[in-house]
Amino acid sequence: MSTTASTNTNRPEGAAGRPTNRLAREHSPYLLQHQHNPVDWHPWGEEAFALARAQAKPIFLSIGYSTCHWCHVMERESFEHQPTAAFLNAHFIAIKVDREERPDVDRVYMAFVQATAGQGGWPLSAFLTPELKPFYGGTYFPPEPRHGRPSFLQVLGQIQQVWQTRREDVVASAAQMIERLQQSAAVEAGGDSPLTLELLRQAGEILQQAYDPRHGGFGGPPKFPQPSQPAFLLRYAKRFREAPATEMVLTTCDRMAAGGIQDQLAGGFARYAVDAEWLVPHFEKMLYDNAQLAQLYLDAAAISGDPRHAGVARDILHYVRRDMTHPEGGFFSAEDADSEGHEGKFYCWTRSELEGLLTPEEFAVSVRYFGITEAGNFVDHSHPAPLRGQNVLSIVDAALEGQESGLLASAKAKLLAARAQRIRPQRDDKVLASWNGLMLGAFARAGAALDDEAFRSTAAANLAFLRSRLWDAPSQTLFHRWRDGERDSVQLLSGYAFLLAGVIDFYEATLDPASLDFALALAQTLLARFFDDAQGGFWQSLPSAPDLVLRFKDDYDGAEPSGNSAATLALLRLGKITGRADLTAAAEKTLRFFATRLERFPQALPLLLSALDFYLDEPLRVVIAGDPASPETRRLLQTVHSVFQPNKVVLGNRGAVEPFARTLPTPPAGPVVYLCSGTACQAPTSNPAVIREALACAS
Repeated sequence: MSTTASTNTNRPEGAAGRPTNRLAREHSPYLLQHQHNPVDWHPWGEEAFALARAQAKPIFLSIGYSTCHWCHVMERESFEHQPTAAFLNAHFIAIKVDREERPDVDRVYMAFVQATAGQGGWPLSAFLTPELKPFYGGTYFPPEPRHGRPSFLQVLGQIQQVWQTRREDVVASAAQMIERLQQSAAVEAGGDSPLTLELLRQAGEILQQAYDPRHGGFGGPPKFPQPSQPAFLLRYAKRFREAPATEMVLTTCDRMAAGGIQDQLAGGFARYAVDAEWLVPHFEKMLYDNAQLAQLYLDAAAISGDPRHAGVARDILHYVRRDMTHPEGGFFSAEDADSEGHEGKFYCWTRSELEGLLTPEEFAVSVRYFGITEAGNFVDHSHPAPLRGQNVLSIVDAALEGQESGLLASAKAKLLAARAQRIRPQRDDKVLASWNGLMLGAFARAGAALDDEAFRSTAAANLAFLRSRLWDAPSQTLFHRWRDGERDSVQLLSGYAFLLAGVIDFYEATLDPASLDFALALAQTLLARFFDDAQGGFWQSLPSAPDLVLRFKDDYDGAEPSGNSAATLALLRLGKITGRADLTAAAEKTLRFFATRLERFPQALPLLLSALDFYLDEPLRVVIAGDPASPETRRLLQTVHSVFQPNKVVLGNRGAVEPFARTLPTPPAGPVVYLCSGTACQAPTSNPAVIREALACAS
């Protein structure tokens, strides 16, 4: 990286004598990656905004995240380039934003770039007036003119000239653009659009049309898992008895698990595959993907009974416990795609490397099983001196006979040990309330469904960490990010909604009354600070946020679910567990607010469709009467959570549960299960076979 000092005087020397900019004072790993750039970066905040106003300079806003490959490329090519940095410093106020810390800021300027450039992505590059209104933007800009695109320095020169000669026009255009974005961001209320089963049927049919029958998955390359889509299809298949939809999802799970998108040695999934067959991943691993995929594979295991599906869920969670967990219990955010300047170098193998590490017998089995070739199956485009003959490990021939399973196991152990000696990709070790909520739910549910004490204890430690580090009990406030002993001051809908969902999962997996109290506290603040009581729906950010020129109600379940979808389903579940009609009413109002979008673009909101599926039923209440900590209760919890019955809630007969559940007695012989609907319950039982049959047969 560049070691040339900027002429700006506000550049303290780093610990190793390298010049640093203002980002050296930040906690975000992404911002800290840029602390030695000669660009005079500012963090997002009033200090930078005031400087832009005082100097009448436009703002150059660069948004990315620590594991973003093209963010690294643009840093090397432009932000470490002294002439480019000097021009930026002279004519702009340069601001860096970590999109994972401030998804609300990213949402505003991504909407602008998508509206004006036709597409978006990261790094996101936007030019703003000192009043934070955007007037030009794009994504990655090359260092030299390329494929009809101007170089980044050319763009800077053109923007600077326009700002000097036509500033009034630029400011007026930016104001008009904000007005247009405000209009498009104002999602129309659902009006008279009915919340019916037909919405679910239509959505299921549309999603199935995108299915890839050859390789699994939905849509073409690049292929993102987007777990909320197959998760909804499993609900759809159960409700409408559509076995083909179930097979689509199970096949997709099998193909993904066999592909290079799954780390075949250590578990965990990469963010997406660049091809149709899930072979070559974009190697970064994100916490939110792995949390949702663990839940999906638990669903698949409950439906199929295939131990391989449960095994994939276990591998994901073992990876997170081993490589992505803070000693105090928080979950880290991501691992990079790059190491030593090459994408995928940590994960790929040449044929000769395997031959040197393994016995001839292990090598023969591994070559066949993983499809290893001399030429390789991955082309390294990330470096001027690309690596040759690289193989992404995927399962090409799974047929093993006799001693071959043992040979493969020993080969994988040797490869994993050898890989551990390589330089590992950078880990983004910030702890986000939102993504931790997703992973908390996965660990809690797996602890119950798989009867795994390690997963249970991991979930409990994570919940304790979040309550001590990111939750302020006196003010009932959940903050978004923690790192190095410091938390931020940001509150986001996604943090409250995702964590609420995870805490409900934890309660249903443990019947711990204290966690149910915490869920109610989260829900209360969620409604008080983010809910639009007039129309329905939840704002992404607080109404008092002074640094946002737009506020949105998220209406898209992509790689991450939207806060609105997660909040709606969580409130419906919590309302049924506690008997709180106000929680159910807020969820229903949100469903009605988005009803028109569900009707017109159902594929955009699969998790909200899952919430609608839950809402349209009277969910089964599984009441387990007994001591939550007893071994007998845990066995009953394992039985209940091993059956795929999505429209149910699981609760005990203690604490803040709905009044009827508190009247159900615990027999002297020990804990029992009551399966209830309304005020009617089946006869209590502790027989696992009876419980499974009753849950499976419930409509």
